[in-house]
Amino acid sequence: MGGLNASPEVSRATASGPYWQQQMMRAEACRQSSAAHHRARASALASRMVNNKTAVPILDPNKPVSVIGLHKKGSSMNISAGQDDSNGSDPTDSPTSRPAHPTSTTAPVIQSQAASEPWTGIDLGGIRLKVLAPSLFAFSHVTTLYINHNQLTTLSPAISNLSHLTHLDATGNLLTSIPPELGLIASLKELLLFDNQLSDLPLELGTLHQLEFLGIEGNPISDNIRHAMAEKGTTGLIQYFRDNCPPPAPPPARKWEMVEDDHDTVDGQTEHGAETFSLMSYNILADRYAPQTMYGYTPSWALDWSYRKDAILAEITDVALDVICLQEVEDEVFQEFLQPRLAELGYEGVFSQKTRARTMSKEERRHVDGCATFWKASKYQLIEQHVIEFNRLALSKADMRTDDMFNRVMPFDNISSVCLLESRATDSRLVMVNAHIHWDPTYRDVKLVQVAMLVDEVDKIASQFARLPPKYQSPDDNKPPPPNYRDGTDIPTIICGDFNSSPHSAVYDFFSRGQVPAGHEDFMSHEYGHYTTRGLSHRLGFRSAYVSIGELPLTNHTPGFAGAIDYIWFSQANLSVTSLLGEIDKEYISKVVGFPNAHFPSDHIPIATTFRVKPPQSNVNGQHRYR
Repeated sequence: MGGLNASPEVSRATASGPYWQQQMMRAEACRQSSAAHHRARASALASRMVNNKTAVPILDPNKPVSVIGLHKKGSSMNISAGQDDSNGSDPTDSPTSRPAHPTSTTAPVIQSQAASEPWTGIDLGGIRLKVLAPSLFAFSHVTTLYINHNQLTTLSPAISNLSHLTHLDATGNLLTSIPPELGLIASLKELLLFDNQLSDLPLELGTLHQLEFLGIEGNPISDNIRHAMAEKGTTGLIQYFRDNCPPPAPPPARKWEMVEDDHDTVDGQTEHGAETFSLMSYNILADRYAPQTMYGYTPSWALDWSYRKDAILAEITDVALDVICLQEVEDEVFQEFLQPRLAELGYEGVFSQKTRARTMSKEERRHVDGCATFWKASKYQLIEQHVIEFNRLALSKADMRTDDMFNRVMPFDNISSVCLLESRATDSRLVMVNAHIHWDPTYRDVKLVQVAMLVDEVDKIASQFARLPPKYQSPDDNKPPPPNYRDGTDIPTIICGDFNSSPHSAVYDFFSRGQVPAGHEDFMSHEYGHYTTRGLSHRLGFRSAYVSIGELPLTNHTPGFAGAIDYIWFSQANLSVTSLLGEIDKEYISKVVGFPNAHFPSDHIPIATTFRVKPPQSNVNGQHRYR
């Protein structure tokens, strides 16, 4: 068993400091827990006291003990949920809610999964173990693990599979090193390594941004670590590790996936010489939404805007795309950085700010974000731009002025930008929509109302665009005649952006299926006029670009959320996908806690695709339809 080793001599001033005093106090308390299954026995005793009405159990008041949470007597896998202080209670009104993605005003932290197991902790303490069985690391729901006072000499890197772990006690063993993979358990709040043989700690522990206490007393730890702990405490030491840890090896470049689409052929043959264009959508993470307190796992140098802006520009310009749609772009960034730099590469662009900018001073407006859309000036010209302000649009709908519309939809100032573009080569038209939908999962109804209003407005704008007469061509012009559009649905239309909604949401269903029933649970029993009495529907025939290969495993990645929430929706009647920018290397993802990091400057990743425009062909009435 690991001896009760005293730390090397610490200066009197250091030893008397509050941080090292806490080390010694916690170490002494852990040394009193060396008996076999000490914590499990104490927890079982506390649980039995719940049935004694005169007893007052010491449990977390935020986690009342239920019948299924009681422990079997004598079991070592029986640490009460009441002892786990990492609970992330779900504030949503429906079981279909998803964790918040972190592009928000709250810190992106691990949210504990719902208690689907009758136990959340394992006590293997004091039983003279020399090795941990690999099967232990399959219990990914476990939040508390006691392996203290054994004879362990190593910890397996597979311990990182315990992704919900908040408390790990490895006191009193024979450990000489800690696996760097321990830094992947970003949910850890307490890591107790008292009385081992550790002389150093891996810098990869710097990603443990929620760690509240690291116990190292009783180890022959190096002077620099010991003094850093004594002077700055756990938080200061972890920050030092974070900012000095070398970045991981960069991932392989994302591959472009070619798409074989049955709809992309004419009489079984791919049409050559068809008009094509490429598109990117990317939430770049505004600097004002990226304080170190929110992204504590990201090195400060990698989170600094001076580093991120150049990396973002490289992401955008590495591939010469025809259209670029960016979200969370601050006015200052657009005016002083993106617009001039992209102009050098032949792009024109427009920027639309969130509604709040209207009430701010000039200086304050510089830091309000919005949507920026750029296009190759040699390929397209801008005919019109429209800005869809959801809160103002909600106020204009007389038949929908319900209390819920005023109280839930209007307070949020999300916007979308609509650019009506025309090809310089073919005079074909394109409706390009850059959208950013509200983030908060407790407002799933608001997301749904926002996209319903968005599609309604896009339909109207596209119909107006279709009524514009074709561009005049001189008799000497050798170009084919421009397309005639009988209706807005004939014009190729794309709505892309950050929708803050998973593929299982009503928002996704609305785009992909064209309707959402009136009683859908994502309305959360709120009232929004005919949206909630008749349901939602649209006629634009959208399809997700990535459905051809399957939605990406993630477009947003943090310790608290990893999933697809960014999409490119296209009108499949007149567009087809020819290629897609693929996913990030899975092995690389398995070795990082989240983004931003040295290689990915935003918590989102860009998504991109190339499209073929399906040319109209005349029917028997001389009108046009798309093939």
